[in-house]
Amino acid sequence: MSDNVKNMEELAKLVRETRKAQGLTQDDLAGLSGTGTRFVSDLEKGKETAQIGKVLLILGALGLGLYTLSKWKK
Repeated sequence: MSDNVKNMEELAKLVRETRKAQGLTQDDLAGLSGTGTRFVSDLEKGKETAQIGKVLLILGALGLGLYTLSKWKK
C-alpha cells in the first residue's frame, strides 16, 4: 500500500484506518508504540503540533514508514 500524505488530516486518516484494520484500539496502539492514548487520539484528530518523534513511533508500531520525495530533484 502506498499513500501520498500531504497534510496532517490525511496522516490522521491513514493512522486511524490502519489501526482499525489491524483490530487495535487507541490504547493498544499507545502501548505498542510507547506513547500515550491521548497522543494517539490527538494524532488521529489531525492535531498539527504532534511531535515528529512520537509520530514515527506510531507509524513504526503500525508497520508504516515515512518517506520523503523532493519536488526539485529529478
